[in-house]
Amino acid sequence: MSFPSLKIGDLTAPVPVIQGGMGVGISLSGLAAAVANQGGIGVIAGAMIGMREPDVIKNPIEANIRALQTELKNARELSPNGILGVNIMVALTTFKEMVKASIENHANIIFSGAGLPLELPKVLLDACEAKKEEFRTKLVPIISSARAATIIAKKWRTRFGYTPDAFVVEGPKAGGHLGFKYEELTNPQFSLENLVPQVVDAVKAIEDASGKAIPVIAGGGIYTGEDIARILDLGASAVQMGTRFVATHECDADIRFKEAFVNATEEDITIIKSPVGMPGRALMNSFIQASREGKRKPVKCVFHCVSTCEQEKTPYCIAHALIAAMKGNIDKGFAFCGSNVAKVNSIISVKELMSSLQEEYDAFRAK
Repeated sequence: MSFPSLKIGDLTAPVPVIQGGMGVGISLSGLAAAVANQGGIGVIAGAMIGMREPDVIKNPIEANIRALQTELKNARELSPNGILGVNIMVALTTFKEMVKASIENHANIIFSGAGLPLELPKVLLDACEAKKEEFRTKLVPIISSARAATIIAKKWRTRFGYTPDAFVVEGPKAGGHLGFKYEELTNPQFSLENLVPQVVDAVKAIEDASGKAIPVIAGGGIYTGEDIARILDLGASAVQMGTRFVATHECDADIRFKEAFVNATEEDITIIKSPVGMPGRALMNSFIQASREGKRKPVKCVFHCVSTCEQEKTPYCIAHALIAAMKGNIDKGFAFCGSNVAKVNSIISVKELMSSLQEEYDAFRAK
């Protein structure tokens, strides 16, 4: 039995798997195109995408937009017919500019979380004003509750006359920044299995009011084809997966970053208090330990990349830390990860990964 396809408006992905947008520099054009070519939806992470641009400190907006344009162009050349998205955090200081650049460079979808993307449609409508027929970018908020879906839909409808094209609901087992309080991360009430039916019900009401089909995509702790089947059975139309795609040949991170995932154990997984004001799941290392022991002191911010970062209080620059890790200098930063990272035991191709998910899905359905 093959995977059911995922429809988001006039877009159809043969495989209902979205590769999560992973910054900084973990999912760029290489990974996104590879996933899109296998029938899923590949996602470029917008956070500090201009890190390699020579003028990123002096001209952060221009540098990040230039890099985003390049990555979208490269991804489209690698995947002419695939579905390509961009993940743009609400907390980015360049949020509006990055959204506009994504639309103008014909990203198929914009995924947006780390805050409620209440102004997202305004940027779309402003960009489309003169050439509406040219822009078909879909807008997909990333949420952690049914209440957030309802709030966003109401705000978008009353202020902009726009309805979300889909929703991604991320549970507390996801990697990176989490939309939950620390004490909620292990509370069964907030498990993805509980959240998905709640969000599906809330979105059904939004669908009824708008007359528009709005798929729910679920992410956080999904690892196997059987996991995909179980989540789809709860009412989701697709899944979002991040950690599994890190350990692929096509992932844009340094091989040492990928090997950190392969070598990770359960004991290595920790929750950090991120400088951006949210808890985050990461691999424990000497950098994080030194931070907890007070051996790191606040440094001068040069990137000003995240609006919620308390620069004068944080013991390190998260952009510097994530860039260092992406380049393979793990002990000069750290790697975000999902809750199932300890299950990763080898680096494979995206094609092999997608095939294994299909086989596991089929085996479960055949029971």
